[in-house]
Amino acid sequence: MQKTLNDLNKDDWNRLFPVALEKHNPHWKNLFEREKALILKQLSPNQIIRIEHFGSTAIPTIMAKPYIDLLIEIPEKLLFHPTLIREFETLGYTHFKVPERDQIAAYSSFGKGYFPDGRPAQKFHIHLCPKDNFMWQQLQFRDYLLQHPERAKAYETLKLNLAKKRKNDRGAYVLGKTDFVMETIALCH
Repeated sequence: MQKTLNDLNKDDWNRLFPVALEKHNPHWKNLFEREKALILKQLSPNQIIRIEHFGSTAIPTIMAKPYIDLLIEIPEKLLFHPTLIREFETLGYTHFKVPERDQIAAYSSFGKGYFPDGRPAQKFHIHLCPKDNFMWQQLQFRDYLLQHPERAKAYETLKLNLAKKRKNDRGAYVLGKTDFVMETIALCH
């Protein structure tokens, strides 16, 4: 029986999908726009309120993992709705429930372009949640880095150091960025 993404354990994910940063690719914006159009074509207007490109691929002055992050606002009543999840699965996405942690309420996450055998493909991450979820503060982080190139370069340096030390520990790589992200969000207020 063939493994699915949900069958992979933490070690499998770290081995198959190591952290690797690339120079900014202007094509990433086009990939986002195409994926956004695909999603809007598949789902009805009462399911999707807005779709934003965030994460490092949305910041043209820094290196990034070449994964396109999409933040999608949905009505509260559709959070974890099975029909909505199936709509994204039809587009090739795998659903993962992100549990509540720290200041962030639980929300849906979807991945596309990941294969259990690790073969390369363009990867997309969707973070799907209502507007009151803490994830929406990621837009403040994105916008601050776009307006403050020196802060963006500091973030890039942190990411490069973490990628060197945590290439095969995706969780530690993400956690290693948390303080910087939170400090930057605080600068927005």
